[in-house]
Amino acid sequence: MTTVRVALTQTTWTGDEESMVARHEQYARDAAAQGAQIICFQELFHGPYFGQVQDAAYYRYAQAVPGPLTERFSALAAELGIVVVLPVYEEEQPGVLYNTAAVLDADGRYLGKYRKHHIPHLDRFWEKFYFRPGNLGYPVFETAVGRVGVYICYDRHFPEGWRALGLGGAEIVFNPNASKPGQSNRLWELEQPAAAGANGYFVCVPNRVGSETDEFGEIAVPFYGTSYVVDPRGNFVGDKGSGTEPELLVRDLDLDLIREVRSDWQFYRDRRPDSYDALVRP
Repeated sequence: MTTVRVALTQTTWTGDEESMVARHEQYARDAAAQGAQIICFQELFHGPYFGQVQDAAYYRYAQAVPGPLTERFSALAAELGIVVVLPVYEEEQPGVLYNTAAVLDADGRYLGKYRKHHIPHLDRFWEKFYFRPGNLGYPVFETAVGRVGVYICYDRHFPEGWRALGLGGAEIVFNPNASKPGQSNRLWELEQPAAAGANGYFVCVPNRVGSETDEFGEIAVPFYGTSYVVDPRGNFVGDKGSGTEPELLVRDLDLDLIREVRSDWQFYRDRRPDSYDALVRP
């Protein structure tokens, strides 16, 4: 049996970037101490979720990828021998900004990045003010623990990217989030298990938790946590995280289950891409 131990974090905004980064460094150390081989943080982990407002002051959180944060966590990944999925606000150049996740291997090597493709723009999710749509495709990264893909928050509503990651050979897909109560609650329960089952891989879903009232006052979004992991049959691996409290979740994934499931359900064999042309028409 090929077992990979994964860790997910969900936490509240500390009020400043340095203490937020330090908190996640400690999460990585705690995860490694529990035997985790790979860890993924929540969406835009090093700052508040500033999409709650439209304010150019929050552009200051953006930085190069690779850059200072990736270098800092690359050193930590190498020290701990753990793969790190690092969701960062990226500045490619002034005014060209992306919602990005870097992937750092267990020896500290920067393997590359994914840029969020689907950018929402609605009440308290004003992301088009902050991000351009991703333009790097759907990369799958060869890591020390297997083939890893990333899909970020609002991306999860679009099945095409999930399938692209499966076709690219992903065994584990991480979907870091900043999700709030409302119409997304039911989809939160449905979409990631459905994506795991339809594509025959593991899906790991960290989410923010708590309200950033110190930053945004009465309009602060109450993020609902409940981070979780699902297997290639769409079943939960362990319990969901807390709906109200910060937490480090550690779960064991049996990668042999991928082959077993795909032998039972031949979705990749039975695909009909020749009949899907209309799906990609504007």
